[in-house]
Amino acid sequence: MQKRHLAIIALILLGVLAWLQYQLWFGVGNRQEAAALAVQLEAQQEKNQRLQQRNDALAAEVDDLKGLTSGGAAIEERARDEFGLIKPGEVFYRVVDEQAGQGQ
Repeated sequence: MQKRHLAIIALILLGVLAWLQYQLWFGVGNRQEAAALAVQLEAQQEKNQRLQQRNDALAAEVDDLKGLTSGGAAIEERARDEFGLIKPGEVFYRVVDEQAGQGQ
């Protein structure tokens, strides 16, 4: 009788072990799903790093435009480059590269 009880207990333990193994390999949150999530996490971290670098560059540009770091030099440079503005009393000269003009 005692052997029969031990056999039943062993069978139950074996069933629990099989169920746990099934959950580990094929159930919700299995090893394959965890590996896929790790890959997604790494890709998201790389994307976040690129976006953080972009945000830092934009913040530096905003500081320049506000005149916090260079005393308005960035605003003056933008006005000259983008709008062709000059200061009173300055003379504007445009230098054209002849070789560049012929190649187009």
